[in-house]
Amino acid sequence: MSFSTNQNNICVVIPIYNEIDFLDELLQRVYPYSSTIICVDDGSIDGSKELLEPNDKIILLSNGKNRGKGFSLKVGLMKALEYNCDIIITIDADLQHLPEQIPEFAEAISDFDVVVGNRLSSLKGMPFHRIISNKLTSWLLSKRIGIRILDSQSGYRAFKKDIIKSILPFETGFEAETEMLINASLNNKSIGYVNIPIIYNDNKSKMRPFQAIIGFLRVLLKSTKNNSEL
Repeated sequence: MSFSTNQNNICVVIPIYNEIDFLDELLQRVYPYSSTIICVDDGSIDGSKELLEPNDKIILLSNGKNRGKGFSLKVGLMKALEYNCDIIITIDADLQHLPEQIPEFAEAISDFDVVVGNRLSSLKGMPFHRIISNKLTSWLLSKRIGIRILDSQSGYRAFKKDIIKSILPFETGFEAETEMLINASLNNKSIGYVNIPIIYNDNKSKMRPFQAIIGFLRVLLKSTKNNSEL
């Protein structure tokens, strides 16, 4: 399939939970690179939802309460299928991803089914505990699915529209992003990468390390069990 990388072919999905400090700038920077922006508010209590003003380009969905990033991704991706975009991009709302790299993801997806933003090409600026976490989970996932995963925890991704239904997650937390890569592998979908910088700001991470590790291991073990039953 031939892909056009102009903005009319790109839908961007943004999970949102208490991101009022970043939303306005983020949307301004995403706007030039997409035809449709789907914002999924996950029960924000800081005014994020009220700040958003839906229009002919920005679609606002609400989970009603805090359901988890994985739940928001699933809702947003399913909604994206209603629009005539071949390319669907997911990007975090805290400005730790550069919207200006969306064209790079759109270009790379012509050769793959999924493209993941790889932060581990240069580790400068990444806290040591995150280096260990990312390296370990990426290695374990690589061993599990039999292909090299460079950054299992990155939320900056591109997908071809026609594979979305085959990789949607069951999990509702951060572990859903791992589950989606496993689903892609089990369905013989190709995975590529775009190197992205490590960017941290004053926004406190919403990921709880212990809970995230437990979720990751649960997904890994569940997928191993399911695969053995095939």
